[in-house]
Amino acid sequence: MLPKGVTFSERFNGINGSAIRAIFKVLNKPNMISFAGGNPSNDALPNDVCAELAREALLSDGKRILQYGATEGYPPFLESLLAHLRSQFAFPVEPANLLPLSGSTQGIDLLCKTLTNPGDTILVESPTFLGNMQTLRVYQQKLVPVPSDENGVLLDALEALVQQTHPKMLYIIPTFQNPTGRTLAADRREPIAKMAEKYGFLVVEDDPYRDLRYAGQALPPIKTYDHSGHVVYMGSFSKVISPGMRVGYMVAHEEIVQKCAIGKQGSDLHTATLTQAIVDLYLRRNLLAPHIQAILPGYRDKLNAMLAALETFPAGTQYTRPEGGLFIFVTLPESLNAGELFQKAVERGVAFVPGTSFFPDGGHENTLRLNFSNSTLEQIHTGMTILRELFTI
Repeated sequence: MLPKGVTFSERFNGINGSAIRAIFKVLNKPNMISFAGGNPSNDALPNDVCAELAREALLSDGKRILQYGATEGYPPFLESLLAHLRSQFAFPVEPANLLPLSGSTQGIDLLCKTLTNPGDTILVESPTFLGNMQTLRVYQQKLVPVPSDENGVLLDALEALVQQTHPKMLYIIPTFQNPTGRTLAADRREPIAKMAEKYGFLVVEDDPYRDLRYAGQALPPIKTYDHSGHVVYMGSFSKVISPGMRVGYMVAHEEIVQKCAIGKQGSDLHTATLTQAIVDLYLRRNLLAPHIQAILPGYRDKLNAMLAALETFPAGTQYTRPEGGLFIFVTLPESLNAGELFQKAVERGVAFVPGTSFFPDGGHENTLRLNFSNSTLEQIHTGMTILRELFTI
């Protein structure tokens, strides 16, 4: 019970915290096989390299790194990030368009803080990442789901909802989407950018998984087709270097970056300078591309192992077949409830995330998200065997 006279803000009404974070509490059980999180493999975390780069950074620029830094970013990192983005993407980017973030998830918080008012409409994929849905709800946004198929959001449905609801933003994960692993089709990307310009809403393009591609060809971001400043592109080094360092970035219209920088001052003042410096050296030493190429085969093998196991699941089980990323989304026969099966799975030493939490309107109780990256091949074989037995009607 709260102390006398203390009350929570109304904006927290109905906010119960992340379902994934709640699941983490059960993962301390010895020998638990977890398909629940979105963690990179421990084998993919370059701790030795990061240790060397941290030492190098501190010895060469330690006084500046250990002092308060600019909200707008550590200057060497801004320089190397700019060069990296220009080498990777066709969209123009200038220093004034860049803002380092403490993980790309901070970008959603800053955009809500600077651009939205309570009751604004935000269009979201259905399903979508529950963590950012939680942030949108804390800022008292009205979430409206956009119908999707295996190629991402449906353009006709999106335009109809735009005309009907006059949204402030569309939040979209275009590549290896969380939780489904789907990728927005190439021929749907430019129309979304044009739609945003025509109707005057912001597209928030959250793209942290794009480098984890195991098959197929890379697609240009929606931002590539943005000629009016209506697309905010957000990237992250969490999935390809380290989630613990919390280094991401935003590419946006200069005035949006300026306002978000002001909002960031009240959140964390600046992204940790040491971790910016480590990523800066990672980029300057051309270490990123070789590291990504080194970790992709292991992830590809794990994805294929989980997909092969799913082929043996009960008739009526459907699942996505992503070309990259960290997740597979499973739809069980309608008679099954993933939430109820979760408790039984945990008792047998396997965890996953029930899918209902990823849908803005709930429901879909027969769905679940599986992560393959943070398990060994042996754990995938053992864990999926247990799940197959539990899911057999």
